[in-house]
Amino acid sequence: MTADGSAYFAVLIDADNADASVIKQLLAEVSTFGVASVKRIYGDWTTPQLGRWKDTLLAHSIQPIQQFAYTSGKNATDSAMIIDAMDLLHTGTFDGFCLVSSDSDFTRLASRIREAGKRVIGFGEEKTPRPFVTACDQFVHVSIFRSPPDPEALPGARLSGPQLRQDTALVRQLRAAVQAASGESGQADLAHVGSLLVKQTPDFDARRYGYPKLSELAEAIGLFTVTRTAGRVGLAPLVSAKANAKGPKTGTSASSRPSARKAAEAGTRG
Repeated sequence: MTADGSAYFAVLIDADNADASVIKQLLAEVSTFGVASVKRIYGDWTTPQLGRWKDTLLAHSIQPIQQFAYTSGKNATDSAMIIDAMDLLHTGTFDGFCLVSSDSDFTRLASRIREAGKRVIGFGEEKTPRPFVTACDQFVHVSIFRSPPDPEALPGARLSGPQLRQDTALVRQLRAAVQAASGESGQADLAHVGSLLVKQTPDFDARRYGYPKLSELAEAIGLFTVTRTAGRVGLAPLVSAKANAKGPKTGTSASSRPSARKAAEAGTRG
């Protein structure tokens, strides 16, 4: 930790499976988690396809690590990045690691770092294999950094309330998180809800639906009441008119049963 309590992160980038055009926004995202005290990128820098990285590396002080491809068809870069990550882990200096790649080969690395009690933030494309995504504490899809949005990104524009409600997985995730985070009052703290969502689904991100904040997504989907008090945001499930009508009706029916039974008994005795 730094003097002001910020976490130290090592940012390790797989040059063969990362996009130079989003690095500026990606590092800005990393700064919300802590300080990127180490920034390294791995690749065979003798190949022309990595030439596009030069200006980006200079602009953001990222250290390139050379790794020759010893055999055609084998990726020695992955091994070099994994070895470096383990060396950095054993220094005990870092609070977390940011792994920038869309390659599932880093799945076990992410799991191993987490086993050591360190936080792992993954960054990759929408095509990133699910095992790598779920091996991270949190996974950020880099498509949200592109402007205009990537046509293959999910989604390309802000979704409306009806469109959001058609996403059954999203609705189920939000309802479950709000229910789990709610107290006796039935209201859940937004920060707690957001934490639960990421723990359950590491790549959950309101920005993928076109909303910069979770509170805005919660308001747009139309399934929750959103209250703001003294800088805190609370969520509670909306109670439908149908549910309100059903409650009193059930209560009236239950309370009227004894009197109805007494009337019937009186009629029989008569």
